[in-house]
Amino acid sequence: MPERPEVLHAPATVDFKVVQKPRSVWERFSDNTAARRVLLLALLSLIWELYARWLANPLLMPTFSATVVALVSSFVSGALPKALWFTIQMLLKGYALGLLLAALLTSFASAARIGADLLETLTAMFNPLPSIALLPLALIWFGLGDGSVIFVLIHAVLWPVALNTHAGFRAVSPTWRMVGRNYGLSRVSYISRILLPGAFPSILMGLKAGWAFAWRTLIAAELVFGVSSGSGGLGWYIFERKNQLLIPEVFAGLLTVILVGLLVENLVFRTIEIRTVRKWGMQV
Repeated sequence: MPERPEVLHAPATVDFKVVQKPRSVWERFSDNTAARRVLLLALLSLIWELYARWLANPLLMPTFSATVVALVSSFVSGALPKALWFTIQMLLKGYALGLLLAALLTSFASAARIGADLLETLTAMFNPLPSIALLPLALIWFGLGDGSVIFVLIHAVLWPVALNTHAGFRAVSPTWRMVGRNYGLSRVSYISRILLPGAFPSILMGLKAGWAFAWRTLIAAELVFGVSSGSGGLGWYIFERKNQLLIPEVFAGLLTVILVGLLVENLVFRTIEIRTVRKWGMQV
């Protein structure tokens, strides 16, 4: 039987090309976090404006446009920048001292079991206690001045920062710890290259919580006993304008508190987060 000749078929040549579909405007917008948040803020401002116009009672709710006008005029006159700078200075003092005490307490807790027991006990006792509730004692102990405000700020910052930092150190992966020991790292290198990066997401969360607690505690403290050393902060600015029935300026002060919170959250903490935990692949 004759052999069948081999039939060779040349493979079909297919020209593959990468087809890139242009994204729509909505798709580009939905992927832009900043644009989405700006739109959300604009919608909230519009709702505020429409509701205030419908209510038609400036003593209860001024319009958003009137609040912006009062905000600009207060900045131009210098009254609001002076109050804001006073508040920021006080906040930085209390926040820095709170971080220092939290670092010392957390170091002691990491070094000895009795330190961990002390931190957990003190946190369970004082963390649920509102800082503003300590104002009467602060006034008795430190008088009407910077010391009273700094005392309540330290209380607001200390416990959330210490608690989150300690929890972050305890949650560092045992594998990471073993790698650090196997490489023979020194104590300083072990802490800076293993413990701190591993615990930094929790540390950053504690810093955010401490900042938020300190900021609102400071405004509330200034509202309660206002002027310190002959000048006042944002809380006193709001309280004083309320007594004078300058309601648009009251809302301007409140809007300033909100704007400072947004700026610190999105410019300071988000930048730190992007350059650390996200860069290290520890957060999506």
